[in-house]
Amino acid sequence: MSSRRIIVVGGGAAGFFAAITCAEALPGSEVTLLEKGVEFLGKVRISGGGRCNVTHACFDPREFATRFPRGEQELIGPFQRFGAADTVAWFKGRGVKLNTECDGRVFPLSNSSQSIIDCLVGAAEAAGVKLRTGCRVEKVTGIHSTNSKGCGGTEACATDSCFELTLSDGETLSCDRLLLATGGCRTASAGQFAVSLGHTLEPPAPSLFTFHLETPWLLELAGISVESVETSVPDTELRERGAVLVTHTGLSGPVILRLSAWGARVLQDRDYRFPLHLYWLPHLGTEEIASELEWRRRQQPARLVVNTPVPPLPARLWEQLAIAAGIKRDTRWSSLTRAAQHGLIQQLVRTEFQVTGKSLNKEEFVTCGGVRLSEVNFRTMESRICPGLFFAGELLDIDGITGGFNFQAAWTTGWIAGHAMADA
Repeated sequence: MSSRRIIVVGGGAAGFFAAITCAEALPGSEVTLLEKGVEFLGKVRISGGGRCNVTHACFDPREFATRFPRGEQELIGPFQRFGAADTVAWFKGRGVKLNTECDGRVFPLSNSSQSIIDCLVGAAEAAGVKLRTGCRVEKVTGIHSTNSKGCGGTEACATDSCFELTLSDGETLSCDRLLLATGGCRTASAGQFAVSLGHTLEPPAPSLFTFHLETPWLLELAGISVESVETSVPDTELRERGAVLVTHTGLSGPVILRLSAWGARVLQDRDYRFPLHLYWLPHLGTEEIASELEWRRRQQPARLVVNTPVPPLPARLWEQLAIAAGIKRDTRWSSLTRAAQHGLIQQLVRTEFQVTGKSLNKEEFVTCGGVRLSEVNFRTMESRICPGLFFAGELLDIDGITGGFNFQAAWTTGWIAGHAMADA
């Protein structure tokens, strides 16, 4: 039996998974999980529209890691140790039935995030984790037996370490191992404890967000979606293909969220004001689109151009694209000029919008930036600077595209940190 004291700061997915893993691996240890809010797992509750996208059904670790704009190389090894298949087995082994959708996203069969929350809370309680909400940590101090300066001092840290935490109500807690899993560094203060213990933060930037546009004809189409378009940002290497959704403020959907993830810092540098190109029929080349239009000219000469869309474009979208190309509503295919046809082709191949801002993806948020990856040992998730200090989840400078990848990073880094704290 061990009397080791372990504190996890942050009651989200990564923190919970680390606390459960550590308590199960080291019976008799004192594992305490502190959450500053009034409830645990708040982000789990709202994720996936309240359904919780647990992971993604991509079971090759290297392939899975390619979905991370930041942290790809560092995560290959961790995903080999605890990947998507392990997550599925973990939840199924605790009675949570899962369902894989056609796009690879994995959700609880109940379609309710409450299933995941109940499982995690139940597992933590069964393992003896002390769960405390409303505990805001104000200060963290690292104290080492052979280094009176503590972590971040100029002298080398000892391997026998402990930490003191001061809560907002004045209570002081101490521990032998400390895990910080406080979530994305949306502000500089979010990573203050890591900095106080000697770490460096990469500056924060939103990573998953939708685009604001001020194009009236597009905004009138709110609710329309297209399964496959190609988006790109001129003068950058940003280019993605996937489903797009027109909203009342602009554009959203998987392809926009992926573009925002890969372009997080580039788009931040442009203050979220930049031109955006959309290729509405990426499965067709320019010549193939021209052939489609020629077929309509020959076979449907009396039909109105605005009423004869090229599949799979929705009729309302096609109508607006034709009008944006300068084609009048009463123009028939038989009277469509070559110049007008060329303009329509160009509109289908490269509609240009001006992005004027961003919004969070519903109530969800992912932030790039955080603890510098070179300062963390990804075999254990332990600090290379302050022994006994561990990290998990979005506090690290890692972030994935939408589709369950960020939750998998939370489960993986939490699992590794939990075992490492138990084995240390």
